[in-house]
Amino acid sequence: MHITIHAERPDTADALALIAELEAELAPLYPPESQHGYSVEKLIAQGVAFFVARVNGEPAGCGGIQLYPSYGELKRMYVRPAFRGMGLAQRLIDQLSAYAVARQCHVLRLETGILQQAAIRCYEKAGFYRIGPFGEYPDDPLSLFYERRL
Repeated sequence: MHITIHAERPDTADALALIAELEAELAPLYPPESQHGYSVEKLIAQGVAFFVARVNGEPAGCGGIQLYPSYGELKRMYVRPAFRGMGLAQRLIDQLSAYAVARQCHVLRLETGILQQAAIRCYEKAGFYRIGPFGEYPDDPLSLFYERRL
């Protein structure tokens, strides 16, 4: 099994397909006001560094990071169901962490939904701990907020 993770624009065909699958997975779970993910256009406009993970050349997952003055925020983390359980999410987190550290960013934050149990387990296993809302996020009862120091 050959795994690669490379920076890629979020408007490439593979990235668009992954983001669309993520949206389709989340849409039936949360009302629109509790869906805080950036659109592809906003990912580009906000300068989010975006990465696509591939297994044997096939797009398997994605994730991005937006850098702020005091932290980096993980965005659009997703692994296709067929590739879950292979450690890809951790590898994406490692890639995004390395990107942050190389840019003198030593704190990662993220928002995820309360129904994303696998994601919650993954983030907690990766050393993230619960915090309150940050940035422009509302205090949404369907959201959980996490942080990890690098």
